[in-house]
Amino acid sequence: MAENDSLGREYWPRIADSVLDRALRRSGAVQIVGAKWCGKTATARCRAKSAVFLQDPDERTALLALAETKPSLLLEGEEPRLIDEWQEAPQLWDAVRFEVDRGHGRGRFILTGSATPKKRPQHSGVGRILRMHMRPMSLFESRESEGLVSLRALFEGEELHGGILSADIEDIAFALCRGGWPEAVLEKDREIALELAKDYVEELLGSDIDELGDRKRNATWLRAILRSYARNVSTEASQATIAADMQLEPPSDKTVADYLDALRRTYVTEDLPAWNPALRSKTAVRTSPTRHFCDPSIAVAMLGASPKKLLRDFGTFGLLFESLCVRDLRVYAAALRGSVYHYRDKTGLEADAVVVLDDGRWGAVEVKLGERQVEEGAAHLLKLANRVDVEKEGSPSFLMVLTGQTTAYRRPDGVYVVPITALAP
Repeated sequence: MAENDSLGREYWPRIADSVLDRALRRSGAVQIVGAKWCGKTATARCRAKSAVFLQDPDERTALLALAETKPSLLLEGEEPRLIDEWQEAPQLWDAVRFEVDRGHGRGRFILTGSATPKKRPQHSGVGRILRMHMRPMSLFESRESEGLVSLRALFEGEELHGGILSADIEDIAFALCRGGWPEAVLEKDREIALELAKDYVEELLGSDIDELGDRKRNATWLRAILRSYARNVSTEASQATIAADMQLEPPSDKTVADYLDALRRTYVTEDLPAWNPALRSKTAVRTSPTRHFCDPSIAVAMLGASPKKLLRDFGTFGLLFESLCVRDLRVYAAALRGSVYHYRDKTGLEADAVVVLDDGRWGAVEVKLGERQVEEGAAHLLKLANRVDVEKEGSPSFLMVLTGQTTAYRRPDGVYVVPITALAP
């Protein structure tokens, strides 16, 4: 059932709701980070009892002036108090930290922001301000996954109950192109929903470009870098590869690095780090991250793709589908106090995703869009499980091939085959 936020607007429950509740019980303040449009403010509003919005055009000038002269006044109000887009006045960070230091309990402030300022606050906030990363909606949150298979249950060793899903490959193509942006998910007109991800990219290239750090940037270069990133999504492409693939005379290495850093600090991109487990042999593990946007719909927009085009180009569809699965695994893992990595060693053995919980339990995932690739994915996973030193890392809680198909089942070798439209936290 849909809920309403504090302003009475429709709000679909998010997995981040429970993560935020848990964080507020642990800390005096919680910082919610993530890309614009992913729903940070709406989620925070549902928990906050008062708020200040630093990007409110009617009050922005006065609020920023007050933040310069006496920031503590902006903290006054019923708690938890929401401070939206706090990075507009970075001094508020230190004010919140000081106020939390004074005591008076937990769950007092929620800070939201869609960028990490280059000019850091004077104090880090470690131990006072808990950081929570929020991402666009997963398929379970957008009600396009039936939730037949729980990631939590797999970690707890529960038996998988197989089943046949109603969503097909065309539904996945649409969901991928539309993205997990709440406004698009709630839009009933499918054509308008598809346009919203394109609007996001144009906004990024337009008015948002000046917010990507501390100086004005070249929109032509930014567009070229984003397009190159999209062509290299779900790969370990180096910065040099991205620059060479810009299809124009690339700027200097330093400039490319600066643009990539700006995209990271605004949470537009979110690369997947490498997992470096203890192995039975001395096989060298590659440490390069795989390239991902916070939502694969950004790559779709930059490539000029559409559901119909993806269904005719399964090579591109497969790479974007992998990025979709990584997005959802990250959302689900956060609810379990876990993180997601990828694995690849010098022999070429790989796992597209490895979910590692804070208590050390882990599970490996291969992403295969079609059923014909499942056998290959399962073989990779079994080989990886045999290569990891289980005395140091423990045995895997599960091995899973995530697919774009409609049937969930457990293979005789123990590997789970799960449609992404069946997965839940």
